[in-house]
Amino acid sequence: MKEEGRDRPADPGQPPPPPRSAYLHIPFCHRRCFYCDFAVVPLGDRADGEGGPGSASIRRYLDLLLREIAQAPAGPPLSTVYLGGGTPSMLSAAQLSGLLEALRRRYGLVPGAEITLEMDPASFDQRRLADSLAAGVNRVSLGGQSFDDTVLERLGRRHRRPQLLETAGWLRQARRSGDLASWSLDLIQGVPQPSGAGEPLTRWRAELEQAVALEPPHLSVYDLIVEPGTVFERLRQRGALPLPDDDTAADLMELTQAVLSEAGYGHYEVSNYALPGHASRHNRVYWSGAGWWGFGLGATSAPWGAREARPRTREAYAAWLERHTPPRPSGGMPFDERLLVGLRRREGVNMVALAAGAGLSAGQLSDLRRRLNGFEQEGLLRIEGPRWRLSDPAGLALSNAVLRELLLWWERAGR
Repeated sequence: MKEEGRDRPADPGQPPPPPRSAYLHIPFCHRRCFYCDFAVVPLGDRADGEGGPGSASIRRYLDLLLREIAQAPAGPPLSTVYLGGGTPSMLSAAQLSGLLEALRRRYGLVPGAEITLEMDPASFDQRRLADSLAAGVNRVSLGGQSFDDTVLERLGRRHRRPQLLETAGWLRQARRSGDLASWSLDLIQGVPQPSGAGEPLTRWRAELEQAVALEPPHLSVYDLIVEPGTVFERLRQRGALPLPDDDTAADLMELTQAVLSEAGYGHYEVSNYALPGHASRHNRVYWSGAGWWGFGLGATSAPWGAREARPRTREAYAAWLERHTPPRPSGGMPFDERLLVGLRRREGVNMVALAAGAGLSAGQLSDLRRRLNGFEQEGLLRIEGPRWRLSDPAGLALSNAVLRELLLWWERAGR
């Protein structure tokens, strides 16, 4: 999905065009990881989309999801589709095909549309991968998180290193044969450190080098965040979660950028790296400020900028569907949200165009720049003509501090 024109000022008299991307939430998983606060429904280690334990629950949910798609407002053909969760790879090929067919009937899919499926190393084999590709999936996001069995256990993951290596090998083979257009590997940095486990940077370098050796065209490297209500939050409250300190966390991100850059990966967003031509087209929609359709329990939709979240339980989602009124075109994503997501990208934002589209004066823009002057002086924020961007890696590593100041400024401005 091309980015040209995304930073032009919006015409306040016209809503943005309808979305060309859709996210489908599949909430089912085998078990909840210790860091996870997503809207998921654990069904047990033997659960399966068709015929296994929990299959009836999955079928009832898919009926609701198909109903929401059928009731959605019309729009142009989709250029990206993302099936996330949960563990969407628990679904059978027939169930995947049914969801994609529902999108084709409602919107259509452009030739070459990017169709991504999140996969868990413990939830599929070569046959299921082949069936998923035959159903229309052409990009896979593999939730590996770590190659260290001790770390995987501490994260609450179901798979272990041998499974991750095996499944990554299948994806690499599928790409080489031309059956799979691209695939991504997820890793988590800043994980709890086992006692006596050695130097964190040395361990993390080994993880990165193992990842690069598997040749994923795309890598997503996320900082561990301790979310409310998770197992990790309870462990932290008891002092039983040995996380790296802030300085070590910054060193880990700097090491990530150095290792992956040397391997040829471009750092195109705070947490994402890609070989040329393999950036996630779907995720760039979120960061560009464009709209998207969201379907399913807990999913967020922003077809014309205004976000709308679905309930996080099956019962509430079913009731929501009964009374829901489809959204109407609105004025687009608010200035602060466009700024926050745009600065996550390596190229940043055209601040002059963005401010003009939001009706901000030159004086207000100057006031914001003064508030961020410290970050600019430290080299974390680069202002190059009309474009504002975070430096790489230092600015991107400390993006939360910059974005926090932006939000405080926005609140002070009474917006």
